[in-house]
Amino acid sequence: MNWTDTPRRVFQHGKKNWRDREASTYQSWLFERFHQPLVTTPPLSQCEVCVIVPVRNEADNLESTLLALYNQLDLTGKSLDRNRYEIVLLANNCNDESAAIARNFATTHPDLVLHVVEKVFPAAEAYIGRVRQVLMDEAYRRLSSIGGKRRVIASTDGDSRVTPTWIAAILDEIASGADAVGGRIITDREGRTALDPYTRACHLREVGYRFLIAELEAYLDPDPIDLIPRHFQHYGASLAVTVEMYAQAGGMQPVRTPEDVAFYQALLRVNARFRHSTRVRVFTSARTTGRTDVGLANQLSKWVEMGRSQQQFLVESAAEVEARFEWRHQLRVLWWSYLYDYQPTHNAIALVANAVGVNWQWLMSELAQPQSFGLLWEKVEQRQQVEGIWRQRWQLIPIQEAISALRIRLEKLRHQRRKIKVKSYVFVGAGFHQKFMDLAVNLSAKPARTKVKKE
Repeated sequence: MNWTDTPRRVFQHGKKNWRDREASTYQSWLFERFHQPLVTTPPLSQCEVCVIVPVRNEADNLESTLLALYNQLDLTGKSLDRNRYEIVLLANNCNDESAAIARNFATTHPDLVLHVVEKVFPAAEAYIGRVRQVLMDEAYRRLSSIGGKRRVIASTDGDSRVTPTWIAAILDEIASGADAVGGRIITDREGRTALDPYTRACHLREVGYRFLIAELEAYLDPDPIDLIPRHFQHYGASLAVTVEMYAQAGGMQPVRTPEDVAFYQALLRVNARFRHSTRVRVFTSARTTGRTDVGLANQLSKWVEMGRSQQQFLVESAAEVEARFEWRHQLRVLWWSYLYDYQPTHNAIALVANAVGVNWQWLMSELAQPQSFGLLWEKVEQRQQVEGIWRQRWQLIPIQEAISALRIRLEKLRHQRRKIKVKSYVFVGAGFHQKFMDLAVNLSAKPARTKVKKE
């Protein structure tokens, strides 16, 4: 038994049977919000993956995007059966030749199941969150029509090129137990070279910083589905989810803030098993003028402005990141204790509440609610913003300093991992169940004597 499975089973009994009720409600709601289908041709019965591609004025990149999807291989290097996947491409609000290029590609590659749709959204809906929602809802509708909860909705972008085993690696991660998969998104070398030195340095440092944080998280608050090697990205250029989990998460929401990040948070709220796979990769444009107000292009343009005004790139310190993961893990233990009807002491709850900077009575009330840990942690982070205690304890620092400190800390953890083979961190099967029970009992009996770290 994997610890990520246990909350699902626990919540399926008695007063905590919220998961199945919400799943059926979301499924009905998803079907209710559908309008006219984008594609009337039914999917092939052997279709396992529906790839969605939102496109807006991508005439310069689109052919290479489609060619990469056409030349997919299985994990042994043989051509992937093209009947196992289909592509739904939505050219929205284009004033270039994107739609014509896509249709021509479909004509010249008749063995590829490529559906090209052209649509003009009204101004109020002409943003990527709405477009990707329409596409993913369409993929959900199509795959649901042929049955199978583990069929996959996969998303990429019109300026991105998936690697040859992109689809096969996604399917392999799903077969290994993941409900959703975030792929590694790499900027193309030519685009990076064209960036000014400060912007390029900020981009590369940010990638390194996030990678180090992802590794630190795997040591301090590990998820057996998302172990090392892993990365930090869960964005629309490479994002996949099962049909079942798409419904349970309530589908993609048409938000103007990054819709992919919002969807990732929705997946965490329902305890989705999310894998940040280094085997699932895409190459994307490093342009600084994007098609939306958010995303990589927007971030690159901000770094351009920071360079012009000589602003430092400030981030959370290694100590702050480590404290967050350590105390999130302690909170997870408290949450587990409630699942198994172990009542932690008030002191134990107060210790964790003080460490994460929230009111302890509020935290005790939230722990008693039948909710996933993902939703609980999201509420804690929102509460941190309201109370402001956490932010007062820490200061942002230059990213170079944070990277240096993270490297030093991780080298110690790597050495420890090599020495003890992570026996203290990775718990699977009955062994984890017993170790968790022992830890929950100890935490219920007395609070840990760990000091809250400050800078």
